[in-house]
Amino acid sequence: MRVTRASAIDHRTSRPRGFPWAVALFAAALAAFCSPNVAGANTSNGFNLPVGVTGLSQAMYALHMEVFWICVGIAVVVFGAMIYSLVKFRRSQGAVPDTAMVHSTQVEIIWTIIPVIILVVMAVPAADLIIKQEDTRNSELSIRVTGYQWKWQYQYMDAGDGVSFFSTLKQDSNFARQLDSGVDPETVPNYLLDVDKPMVIPSGTKVRLLLTSMDVIHAWWVPDFGAKRSAVPGFVNELWFKVDAGKEGVYRGQCAALCGRDHGFMPVVVDVRTPDDFKKWVEEQKAAVKQAGTPAAPTAGGGPPPSAQVLN
Repeated sequence: MRVTRASAIDHRTSRPRGFPWAVALFAAALAAFCSPNVAGANTSNGFNLPVGVTGLSQAMYALHMEVFWICVGIAVVVFGAMIYSLVKFRRSQGAVPDTAMVHSTQVEIIWTIIPVIILVVMAVPAADLIIKQEDTRNSELSIRVTGYQWKWQYQYMDAGDGVSFFSTLKQDSNFARQLDSGVDPETVPNYLLDVDKPMVIPSGTKVRLLLTSMDVIHAWWVPDFGAKRSAVPGFVNELWFKVDAGKEGVYRGQCAALCGRDHGFMPVVVDVRTPDDFKKWVEEQKAAVKQAGTPAAPTAGGGPPPSAQVLN
């Protein structure tokens, strides 16, 4: 849009030499618009892709920006030539149209080779990144993630073996979303993006997720991890990420598949902690599970505990 307005100004003033200044201003505006704001845990500025806190997400962002600036360069050249031609060779300048079709083999070769080179420049790093995304070898922590309508179940393996829980939309968001609840959603912190029990992982650790579903197709997605994979009933898909050390915090995502009527109420929340804090959390979870499985103490009269009496 800005290039179009610049061309209009050049047309009125008959000064096409001002076009490079318009291009420079346009490029500067694009750079400011696309520059990420990395303040806080989540790294999106709301206008561009998030830089992320994993090596994969940062590589994706770099590739995205590389392709973006290639597209900007192509647009500047193509539209610049068009605008220059419109201004320079307009009828009011006495230009006479050439109605003869001119064939040039050299031009055809050039406009074939240049796009091929551009595609190769984009395809090589993209293919390398795809290969890295699929390499789940040497993972240090595995978590089985099962999608339900509408919640996630996390079952830890390896260092967190024995820890398992469901992660559901937090009650304040769940209540506020109800029709005629009388609650202003803007007063609810992280409305529809918070859960009662987030997934907890350690930073600096390669985490592998084994994704499946018990009902319909879901999709586990956290933008700041550069991680999104479908959870399909009857199949197990793999996904991995490694959050950089020093990037501890809470990162949010959502189910990115149309999994049913309430699919918009199935958030993903990941709490990234230091390895030491993660070990403490695992010990606390295992202790809680062990305590929950301990039989209740018998009553003073030697009879069954009250719970057993009720069941009987």
